[in-house]
Amino acid sequence: MANETSVTTTYDGHVAIVRFTRPPYNFADLAMIEAIGAAFDEADADRDVRAILLASEGRTFCAGADLVNANPVAKDLAPGARNPFYVAAAKLFGVKTPVVAAVQGAAVGAGLGLSLVADFRVAGPDAKFVANFVALGFHPGFGISAVLERVIGRQRALLMALTARRIRAEQAFEWGLADALADDPFEVALALAHEIAAGAPLAVASTRATMRGDLAALVEAQTDHELAEQAWLQKTADFAEGVRAVAERRVGSFRGE
Repeated sequence: MANETSVTTTYDGHVAIVRFTRPPYNFADLAMIEAIGAAFDEADADRDVRAILLASEGRTFCAGADLVNANPVAKDLAPGARNPFYVAAAKLFGVKTPVVAAVQGAAVGAGLGLSLVADFRVAGPDAKFVANFVALGFHPGFGISAVLERVIGRQRALLMALTARRIRAEQAFEWGLADALADDPFEVALALAHEIAAGAPLAVASTRATMRGDLAALVEAQTDHELAEQAWLQKTADFAEGVRAVAERRVGSFRGE
């Protein structure tokens, strides 16, 4: 059924396979992000799980949030309150088990952010990574403004953020946004997850915690800033035009208002 969210977990040895689907575009909403978070919590609590494979069903990894019909950050909040969507998003970055993502098709906006939760990304030949926010008259969210540069460097992250350029699989691999290319990204991602799971689990966890550092806290703080910027930008004529343009599949005509 269209727009019905489903997140399931299956197991392949020491690897937990977390699959999400919300047809037809796997739009990210609060229910989906919270369900993925619950699956991550379950994996973290299971001593037999040593790696997580994050994957989605369909042709699109995740097309981001549906800003046209169900914008998860549109609601005005009381002073000091945190947006539940970003609370759930920030929680994902605190997962303690190593994560490998299999990315097919588009990882756009919040979908890009979801792919950045993973330690590694395996991209299919049709994969594309897009920070499309300025094309909507919007500010990046999901912690992307903090995490993306940690993966590909400041200049490349700035280029993606300010141009909304589509970074296709081969360029993503060259930049380090994808760690491997594969005709079947799921199978290659599963093999990488098993390779991680073959290591001594306490040593893997300790090393990852050291190298991941304060990422979860950084995302939590950054999503608060991102939300504040998004709040005022959503009231602009440019944002309204950007959303219309996306719905009508055209380039926006912006006036700086």
